[in-house]
Amino acid sequence: MGDHPTNHATHNTQRAAHPASLLAHIRRTIERYDLLRPGDRVVVGVSGGPDSLCLLHLLVQLREPYRLALHVAHLNHRLRGAEAKADAAFVARLAADWGLPCTVEAVDVAAHAQARRLSVEEAARQARYTFLARVAHRIGATTIAVGHNADDQTETVLMHFLRGSGLAGLRGMLPKTPLGEMRLGAPLPAPDLVLIRPLLEVPRAAIEAYCAAHGLEPRFDRSNLDTTYFRNRLRHELLPLLEQYNPRIREVLRRTASVIAADYQVLEAVREAAWRRVVRQETDEAVQFDRAGWQALPLALQRATLRQAIHWLRRALRNIDFVHIENAIAVALQGEVGAQATLPQGLMLTVEPETLLVADADYRPPPPDWPLLWREEPLPVALPGETPLPESDWLLEATWLEAWDEAVFHNPDRWTAYVAGEAITGSLFLRRRRPGDRFCPLGMGGHRVALADFLTNAKVPRRWRDLLPLLVVGEQILWVAGWRLDERARVTPTTRRVLRLRFRKRSR
Repeated sequence: MGDHPTNHATHNTQRAAHPASLLAHIRRTIERYDLLRPGDRVVVGVSGGPDSLCLLHLLVQLREPYRLALHVAHLNHRLRGAEAKADAAFVARLAADWGLPCTVEAVDVAAHAQARRLSVEEAARQARYTFLARVAHRIGATTIAVGHNADDQTETVLMHFLRGSGLAGLRGMLPKTPLGEMRLGAPLPAPDLVLIRPLLEVPRAAIEAYCAAHGLEPRFDRSNLDTTYFRNRLRHELLPLLEQYNPRIREVLRRTASVIAADYQVLEAVREAAWRRVVRQETDEAVQFDRAGWQALPLALQRATLRQAIHWLRRALRNIDFVHIENAIAVALQGEVGAQATLPQGLMLTVEPETLLVADADYRPPPPDWPLLWREEPLPVALPGETPLPESDWLLEATWLEAWDEAVFHNPDRWTAYVAGEAITGSLFLRRRRPGDRFCPLGMGGHRVALADFLTNAKVPRRWRDLLPLLVVGEQILWVAGWRLDERARVTPTTRRVLRLRFRKRSR
């Protein structure tokens, strides 16, 4: 992504105020932010208003030096009846007069808004960018140019501030943005599309002066006067009021956005490093943080990584409520195992023994690569021999050892156990846990504990505890597979005969 305007912004805005200098200014903007490369195929969004008309006129002049292939695209939102049809006809006629290919389409934005429960403004935004992406994909373009100007930037920053936004929103718009970051509610036809805003540092007054100086006659959109739209109320009511307190409020807001954008680049780099450190799992269905690692992060990075997890799982979501994040952080820091916090759009944060899980409320993760018992009936163990686990790739291999060495006392494999032959007083079975199960964990001097408490303290994930194989003789548990032998099954120097039990994958 190109640099965001920082110290350049105010000076460049002033230099762009004269129509004669606007073309040179746009060329500098293009070079500074790497907006265009020679030979680019560019879709230009043209509404017919002054901004897009000025942009198209400038790009036509740059067509030869940059060897650009320009394609005009116009979307009728069907919100203004005959006026909107006239706008579409105007753009099509203009493109033909200037010798440019053109695509004009129409979409019922009001119906789209109602069907998806969106504001008309958001529905129009989604429809417009989706249309531009579709046109770009069809003609093989990788760049889409739109006419957002410096006053649009001012309004955007103020709008995000009033609605409540993190640093990402307070940056405002960027000169160059991957279209995939626009959160349009649907997958893009091409993932590598880039949106550019060459006029982002140019005030609206300079654009209107340019149009007048070059004899351009843009269309007038009456809906821009409709103060039922939030942005229009900012433009016509709030900003003039704020200018009474500070006549340079527009410049102040843009400068603030530039400073935040530069700071945000630093935070992004730090956040990505933190993400790589604390994320254990990252799929389309779930994000799992290392619990201790995440809890050790500074508050800013806890917020940032949670937001990133939500955006990863809900890629069309634009706004995340501050209250959701703060509540989730409190639960993640203070909640007991099993505690949950509600997140946007059906997501849930769940505290697990060693991890924090962000996923759908009804998410069921795939089982770990462990030997698990998927059937409730006890499974007789072949002794000696191999016992396949039903509905599993695993089997239990049981082998009598007539001779052994010190290796039995230093076993590094959690799925292998050495059991004293004296403990085998009857038939062996594998079974799942039952209410009231108790055993004597090796290393606790024969002290009996509840199996449920042991599994909790051992941080065995709750959802897999009922499937964990227990090796039993009669009612006595000899081995909690993968975790601990019973004290009474341990091998000692006086043990005469040893049973080696090893879970392994079946040969394919």
